[in-house]
Amino acid sequence: MSDTPESGTRSRTRRAILGAAASVLARDRGATLADIAEAAQVGRSTLHRYFPDRKVLVDAAVADSFRVVERSTAEAAIDQGPPLEAMRRLIAAMVDVGDRLAFLFGDPRVLEEAGCSEPDPFEPDPSVPTTIGLIERGQAEGVFDPELGAEWIQQVLWALVYTGWEAAEKGQLPRHGVTSTVIRTFEKGVVTGRR
Repeated sequence: MSDTPESGTRSRTRRAILGAAASVLARDRGATLADIAEAAQVGRSTLHRYFPDRKVLVDAAVADSFRVVERSTAEAAIDQGPPLEAMRRLIAAMVDVGDRLAFLFGDPRVLEEAGCSEPDPFEPDPSVPTTIGLIERGQAEGVFDPELGAEWIQQVLWALVYTGWEAAEKGQLPRHGVTSTVIRTFEKGVVTGRR
């Protein structure tokens, strides 16, 4: 893809393919390009015009998924308000992009194999507040357990979101109940008694 702006239709088609790729591959790592094209509601020839092979598509989907997760985090405004409220917004935002997180982190090979074929590799936006920053702020204010490492809490958070997404996929939890279940589980294990 070039650096020139894409037309609205071209951009929407590309986003649809990338979203479908992340969603389909999160559920089935062995899914075919035909499966992804079908989920994106495009023909295989259209998919191949945008992404000539599976490697290029997966690399682009990895970069795009990081951008989607980052955008979702930014929209949650986790640097604003009390830490517990900010964490609840973050959890809701992460559940909303659960298929992207499952694609990125459900199988370590996805990130290991992602390479340089994507011409626009993901560069984190330093202006977007980080989950670690929110956790550390909550620990400093006595809301999150200070005896747990911030990175540990972050890993637990991602594991809970992934587990909630997976439970909904398996029909063990209604989709509309994932956010509240993850929030409740997180708060019972990480939030201190002081608020």
